[in-house]
Amino acid sequence: MGGWAGQHLAQEWRWWRRPLWARSTPAQVRGVCGGGGGVGSPPGDLLLYRYPRPAFARLLALFCGAQAVFWTYLAHLAFTSLRDTEPRGARPEGAPKTADTSLNMGSNWWRYGFTLSCLTVGSSILAAGLAFSRRSVCAIWLHQGGREVSISTHGLLGGTRTFQAPLRHLSCVAHRAHTTSFLPLRVRGHRLYYLLDARGQFVRPDVFDVTVGAYRKL
Repeated sequence: MGGWAGQHLAQEWRWWRRPLWARSTPAQVRGVCGGGGGVGSPPGDLLLYRYPRPAFARLLALFCGAQAVFWTYLAHLAFTSLRDTEPRGARPEGAPKTADTSLNMGSNWWRYGFTLSCLTVGSSILAAGLAFSRRSVCAIWLHQGGREVSISTHGLLGGTRTFQAPLRHLSCVAHRAHTTSFLPLRVRGHRLYYLLDARGQFVRPDVFDVTVGAYRKL
């Protein structure tokens, strides 16, 4: 038997001797990530990374929702309460001045500007929380054959979202041993990076480094 065939059979034999916990499937995403949702997959897929944080995702959703409600209420209050009280051609007595110019806080310029600013802040906080949750990876599986991977991320309300992508479409821009916070993972066709928390569990670091954790020019 040739050298390549012998090495291939040896790798297959070592793969089947792995423990069952290291061959979890995306169908078990409820047990791994603490939430529901997952794509079906044939048995034998290899779990490479896991870091379930459903409680953090729910707290983040609660914080972002409260901020959005607060800033929306503040915008509504500013739009309905601020009124232009300056008579035409005259300056109200006691109005503050800046650079010899009267500052009318109830003018339409201030009312619309303050309302738009509050709406912008509230929507930005909500969008940032949603983006962070959907880009925080809680589990990664390598499918049998080594050509496809499944990535599971947290949802805004603590659930999970799982999608499948070819391994050649993934690129890790930093090595896991050289980062102490987050490991950015790029997926072709997705605008933002996915984030792997360095505190997570790399179940098979040797396989991760040569598959998902490898740098590829996309």
